[in-house]
Amino acid sequence: MAQEDREVLELLKSELSFVRDGAYGRSPHAPGRASQIFEDSPTCLNFGDSSRPAPCSSCVLVQFVPQERREESAPCRFIPLGSQGETVDHYSRYGTQAEVEDALQAWLGQEISRIEAELASQPIA
Repeated sequence: MAQEDREVLELLKSELSFVRDGAYGRSPHAPGRASQIFEDSPTCLNFGDSSRPAPCSSCVLVQFVPQERREESAPCRFIPLGSQGETVDHYSRYGTQAEVEDALQAWLGQEISRIEAELASQPIA
C-alpha cells in the first residue's frame, strides 16, 4: 500500500508542478481551445494520443472519481475539487480557467498533504 501511495503522491506533485508552471494555457493538440484539465497533462495515460488507447480505469486518478462517474468518457473531469463538490466539468461549464486552476491547485495541495501525513504515520518497513 505504501508504494502505491508514493506513486500517487508523485503523480499529484507532478500535476501540481504542471499547473503551477502555467502549462494549461492553450492546448497544443487543439489550438484555439483551452487545455482540458488532466486530459492535456502528462498525468493522462492517453496524453498526446487522440485515439485514447489506454482505458481510464487504469489511471491512478480514477480512485478520486465518485463510483457513479467512473464510466464517463473522461472520468477525471468529475473529481470533486471544491468543498461543494465542484468538478473540472463544473468549472468548464460555469467558471473560468483561472477558477479551475485555483481549485485544482488547492485540491492537489490537500491531497498531497493528506497522503504525506498517512505515509509519515506508517511504520517503516
